[in-house]
Amino acid sequence: MSDKTTLLRDEDQAFTELHDAIAGLTDDEMTRVWLGTWGVREILIHISGWHEELTPALRRLAKGETPYAPGTYDDFDAWNARFVERKAGVKSADVLAELDASRRAFVDAAATVPEAQFGPGGPVREPFEGAGAGHYREHAAQIADWRRTKK
Repeated sequence: MSDKTTLLRDEDQAFTELHDAIAGLTDDEMTRVWLGTWGVREILIHISGWHEELTPALRRLAKGETPYAPGTYDDFDAWNARFVERKAGVKSADVLAELDASRRAFVDAAATVPEAQFGPGGPVREPFEGAGAGHYREHAAQIADWRRTKK
């Protein structure tokens, strides 16, 4: 199996794991703060934000262009805060819909990138895994842990 196929399949599996971690949460649970100043709602906004930022970068990589200027994303905390601030007041149901839509665009963009760019050290591998499977699993584990201990 190719690196691209493997990474796309892993992203899909990890996204299912994230959805499993949030399944059945009420709006109150989605908005309850438990991770610093964030709850599940903010975590999902943050994931969508990275999808939205990296989708155009993947499209540029597919065309053989530079994905983004060096240093653009050096301050992850500022970007994360910006993502959450932009979605203040957005209902949890809309956050979930945006998560799914942003993920579809992210995966669709990745699918257009040539296979060679997914290999070890390839320019798409780290950003795709970082905003995809690795990111989902990090937060799915946090949410699952919180759900086990919140009672």
